[in-house]
Amino acid sequence: MSGIEKSLEYLHNSRSRRLDDFCRYLEFPSVSSLPQHVPDLAACAQHTAALLTKAGLAEVQIHPLEGGPSVVTGSWRKAPDRPTVLIYGHYDVQPVDPLELWDHPPFAPHIARDRVFARGATDDKGQILMHIHAVEAILQATGSLPVNVIFLIEGEEEIGSPHLESFLLANRDLLRGDLAVISDSSMWGEGMPAITTSLRGLVRLEMTLTGPQCDLHSGSFGGAIANPLEVMARMLASVKSPEGRILIPGFYDDVVACSPALREQMAALPFVPQRFLGDVGVAASWCEQGYSILESIWHRPTFEINGMWGGFTGPGSKTVLPSKAQAKLSMRLVPNQSPGDIADKTMAFLKSLLPPTAQLEIHRPKGGSPAIRFADDLPSFAAARRALSESFQHQTVSVGEGGTIPIVARLKELFHMDTLLLGFGLADSRPHSPNENQHLPTFYTGTEGLVRLYHYLETMDRVSEG
Repeated sequence: MSGIEKSLEYLHNSRSRRLDDFCRYLEFPSVSSLPQHVPDLAACAQHTAALLTKAGLAEVQIHPLEGGPSVVTGSWRKAPDRPTVLIYGHYDVQPVDPLELWDHPPFAPHIARDRVFARGATDDKGQILMHIHAVEAILQATGSLPVNVIFLIEGEEEIGSPHLESFLLANRDLLRGDLAVISDSSMWGEGMPAITTSLRGLVRLEMTLTGPQCDLHSGSFGGAIANPLEVMARMLASVKSPEGRILIPGFYDDVVACSPALREQMAALPFVPQRFLGDVGVAASWCEQGYSILESIWHRPTFEINGMWGGFTGPGSKTVLPSKAQAKLSMRLVPNQSPGDIADKTMAFLKSLLPPTAQLEIHRPKGGSPAIRFADDLPSFAAARRALSESFQHQTVSVGEGGTIPIVARLKELFHMDTLLLGFGLADSRPHSPNENQHLPTFYTGTEGLVRLYHYLETMDRVSEG
């Protein structure tokens, strides 16, 4: 029996226990954006370290960060003549609001319809646990690994990884490898594996618009004093044309159009627009004029209003003219766009729209990342296509991803390390939304694919050190 066969047998025989592992991991309310969950993040870091130790990894460490959740690392480095794979994931999760839209409590995992429902089931606890289980299966079944591995699991990805770069810089020797592997994205469809070859970047802004010094009676002052919510709405509406083009001067200066080959690759995918729209409950797309849905979400930049509020928002009526209006904004970026440059241009444009009736405070929070795109003919991609296609019994396709994984660009910049992005979420996994879930057949089959991947990477050429 080969090493792969022994490892797959181990996975099959341990399926029940691995499901228990999964559900226990999801019970930690490790929300990185809310201060009240700091103790939960610390407990989840401890549990993550315990999972790595149980899998058979050595040098498991919890690295406290000043001002942020701990980073957890673990490694197996007993094959000096073979490649080293850095496996990245995150144990923090998004907030659960609106809580009333969850069918079951978000941190009490519920199994139904071949799915586990809980916050973090897909993003990213379920996916990083697949890698931990794959490495465990190989170690326990064969006694060694075909490649060296390093796990790097952080606790602030969902807030832009503001401390990650300093951690990478301070731990170059601990983390240096030949290839990074990350599972924090999606498959093309159920039973249809995919390799993600591009990620959009991200930059965020927060703005506060102040009018009168306090909330005012809308009957006594309405019509004479500018309403900050209305002023903000007019300003933000001015960012885009009716055709969806972003009107910030210089916003598109560094955007490179998709090549004909890339457009052909997208057109060849079995994409059904009405199914895509129906899955999220809308009747029509809202793309920038002249661009398809796939090009719009994978390869075009965006400007989004993520939240906007002010005045009275509770039940009932309170007729006030608010003193302040606030908004959270984000821009998804494409290759060659600089987060800093786009933030500066956006802030300058919004300031230029400000009327004399209000004052504007706007700033860029920590975090963010440039976009990145890989050639899809890398040797590691060939190993992944073979591993996933064999496991799922379906051709593996190359796709883009509209979201952002900050560490991918950092690894390229700091270590000259390419990243293999293998996602196991499905279209209805609902990451960042109520009723987030992970499809269990995909969880099990994907883990088998990762076992094959680590074996097939054994012969990959080592890269030069960055």
